Amino acid sequence: MKSPFLTGLIAVTLAAQTPIDRTKPPETGPLADFKLPPFQEKTLSNGLRVMLINDTRYPMLELRMGFQAGDKFDPADKEGLAETVASLLNEGAGDRNARQVAEELADIGGDLAASATSDFLMLSGYALAEHTDRLLSLADDFVRKPAFAEDELRLRKQNRVEELKAERAESETVATERLHEILFAGHPYEHALPTPGSIAKITREDLVTFRDRFLIPNNAVLAVIGPIGDANAFTKKLQARFGSWKKGAVPTPPAAKFPEPKGSITLVDRPGSVQADILMGRLAVKRDNPDYFPLYVGNAILGTGASSRMFANIREKQGFAYHSSSHMMPRRDAGFVESTTQVRNEVIGPALEAIQHEFRRMGTERVSAEELSAVKNYLSGNFVMSLATPTGVANQLINTRLNGLPNSYLETYVDKIRRVEPDQIQSAGRKYLDPSQATIVVVGDAAQIAEPMKKLGDVKVEKAPQ
Repeated sequence: MKSPFLTGLIAVTLAAQTPIDRTKPPETGPLADFKLPPFQEKTLSNGLRVMLINDTRYPMLELRMGFQAGDKFDPADKEGLAETVASLLNEGAGDRNARQVAEELADIGGDLAASATSDFLMLSGYALAEHTDRLLSLADDFVRKPAFAEDELRLRKQNRVEELKAERAESETVATERLHEILFAGHPYEHALPTPGSIAKITREDLVTFRDRFLIPNNAVLAVIGPIGDANAFTKKLQARFGSWKKGAVPTPPAAKFPEPKGSITLVDRPGSVQADILMGRLAVKRDNPDYFPLYVGNAILGTGASSRMFANIREKQGFAYHSSSHMMPRRDAGFVESTTQVRNEVIGPALEAIQHEFRRMGTERVSAEELSAVKNYLSGNFVMSLATPTGVANQLINTRLNGLPNSYLETYVDKIRRVEPDQIQSAGRKYLDPSQATIVVVGDAAQIAEPMKKLGDVKVEKAPQ
């Protein structure tokens, strides 16, 4: 009878003698289906929707509270209000000033802060599970009793104006703002950033009005993940903490009306620029559209990562740019595709042609089996990895709920990616990646690049904003 050591030695020896084909990447094994951990969904007496997951892997409690209260709800002359509210929620709340808030968070081994996106205002935090009650107390004070101290507001406004100056010093920011203005004209999504003027107009009264209107329990979703124990007992704890929070009338979002896609080329003149920033975008689909996953997979083949077609052609083959990519940008009310490339002035013409070529052939040529398999593995693997921790589950779960997606969305995500076929990608490419219907915005020196750009069509030249 052979010893285990001898058996193992023979196996290793035989494996070492087996030739390895190093010209091919190792095959990826089958990826297991993702299964959400069991969660309980409750609604408190005031309409606050609660999602609870008992996860005992770590001694930490993750908390997310999301509101339908993003930038799209800002008043027309006070863009930046939602983000200002979010930034000040942890700068004093209840009977705690900003320093006391920071000290208490440090004492419980946690963090709690808010941020605003185009659609949502999100309060995110964590703490050691033994300090659950203190974390909930802080969250309660943040959304119900923020101090909005005048000195903190003044400092925030000053800092934000300086941040905006720095951001707009970047050509890509200028291009992004102009692209959004064209794609989303007439809808609040057209404002990629607030202006110094709109920030200056924001008052403490505006913050209080925003809180009273939007930070209400029946406009919120709360997700808690960690060692919470019995869900019913924890729900009673939440009822005791948040039950007296009064509900109100849920605000109506702005109508989701957007311009029809139309091809255009805009050149924003920045004299002296030695490179040109190119953005090309088009309105596409939301996550609940049947075309979403074929377009998502196709766009990854087109412009996501170092193996994408744009990277391989525009950077590696042509040498036009250090980086070239394309991204799907889904929001609650709309989705769009946006590609970004920075090139030297002298190659602006052929670079634009190459970008359009790569977009166009997504609708005219079938993707290869190798491309499709690699991208499916990449996207599926990234998704599963994003759900490997309580933080990832909390983020995905609450974003799914805020976007109005069904409970099955996360569990069927990988399967929907796997099921995408070349014909579906080609069909989505024809619908949404046709460069003749795309908006192109270039920021650069018009004296250097306007003429070669005109070979691609009519070019509208504008002065860069001051």
